[in-house]
Amino acid sequence: MERRQRGVSAGLLLLLYQISQVGLQNIPSVTLGVLILNIFLFLNPVRPLSEVCLSVNEAVHRKNWQRLLLAPFHHADDWHLYYNMISMLWKGIMLERKLKSIWFAYIIAVFSLLIGVVYMVLELLLVVILDDPSYEMSCGVGFSGVLFALKVLNNHYNPGRVSIVFGLPISSKYACWVELVAIHLISPG
Repeated sequence: MERRQRGVSAGLLLLLYQISQVGLQNIPSVTLGVLILNIFLFLNPVRPLSEVCLSVNEAVHRKNWQRLLLAPFHHADDWHLYYNMISMLWKGIMLERKLKSIWFAYIIAVFSLLIGVVYMVLELLLVVILDDPSYEMSCGVGFSGVLFALKVLNNHYNPGRVSIVFGLPISSKYACWVELVAIHLISPG
């Protein structure tokens, strides 16, 4: 995984603009904290992406378990950060108000760890099923898995809603799947 460019960029500026349009006073505390943490780590990464990305090889074989904690909060580039944090902003506002801050923080923490575990289990299954050890080397970063889990949770608490995805009205029940494919197409990896 290549190291991304640091600093202020178009995606980061657009993200900050969107946050300012919502207004800091309108963003619940945990959601705001997650946004700030992700932006901070984008501007000041703990390590290069190749040293924080999550893979079976690094986490399991080399016992580098800290990647489970680091990978969700690092992003490949400014647009990856932008799309993930805009999604976090809207999901966070809706869910944190409904679930309250302490419970929402707990959910974010649990999802952040579990998504990495699920990612590695799926990669190991691909190794076994396809008999292709290259899947052990596949390395990923970002908050997309957590956002997908939040989207499913949001659909549970708000059934029957309609989401607009690329200008098309889609039942929220299916929108999380469309969003997952869209995120993959927009920002693969």
